[in-house]
Amino acid sequence: MSRYWFRQKTFGSGATPNTWQGWTLTIVICLCLFGVVLLGPAIRDNAVRALWMVLGIAVTVSVLIFIAYRKTEGCWRSDGGDD
Repeated sequence: MSRYWFRQKTFGSGATPNTWQGWTLTIVICLCLFGVVLLGPAIRDNAVRALWMVLGIAVTVSVLIFIAYRKTEGCWRSDGGDD
């Protein structure tokens, strides 16, 4: 079993899911983002709603980036392909 859940992208920077664990994490993060956006309109106070949306999205995406970076084989780098 591979200890890396993601692999480097062929073009550009970042990573793409490579195992079922990587795909599961990606789907869970998408569901969490959907939940944050879905619960936003239930908050009546505009300031609290905005804070909920910004912090919810920022924390969720940060978790994905942190785990993906740690579980990617190699390093993230910008690669424009063969030039």
